[in-house]
Amino acid sequence: MEKKAVVVLADGFEEIEAVAPVDIMRRADIRVDVAGLDRKIVSSSRGLRIETDILFEELSDADALILPGGMPGAANLAGSGKVLNSIKNLYGKGRLIAAICASPAYVLIPSGILAGKKATGFPGTESMFRGIAEFISMPVVRDGNIITSRGAGTALEFSCSIAAYLAGAKKADDIRRSILIK
Repeated sequence: MEKKAVVVLADGFEEIEAVAPVDIMRRADIRVDVAGLDRKIVSSSRGLRIETDILFEELSDADALILPGGMPGAANLAGSGKVLNSIKNLYGKGRLIAAICASPAYVLIPSGILAGKKATGFPGTESMFRGIAEFISMPVVRDGNIITSRGAGTALEFSCSIAAYLAGAKKADDIRRSILIK
């Protein structure tokens, strides 16, 4: 059965953190839909406009929900009750929730799924994890069906970690070699 991932974009998203997972998932033969939070044309934090495949409200189900960071993108995702409910729902079904940069702190913490977990996020968000989750200063952290990452510079490793989770370690390693990731 084909795996399906959804990358959710809100205005102010970080470009690399959004596009890298789409690219790597497609290389791994995972279906990827890019969902716009409340419109089909979404603007990044640096003015790049991306036309999404679907609106977030059209999301029916997914094997993975991927949340790029960037500001105010992460705050915009966190401000959506639909996003927070989808995170809780998919997490409860054992589906992968992956967040990078500001999104682990600004989106996953309010969703409640990081309680008692190990996670990472953008430098400077460490205090937001106190009393909720154990902050680990590593590029990518996986705890069960949650993958978190630090920021734009870790976007490829984050994406390969998602590919390994969904398509297997061999597929992810093949992709790493093919695009020259050490």
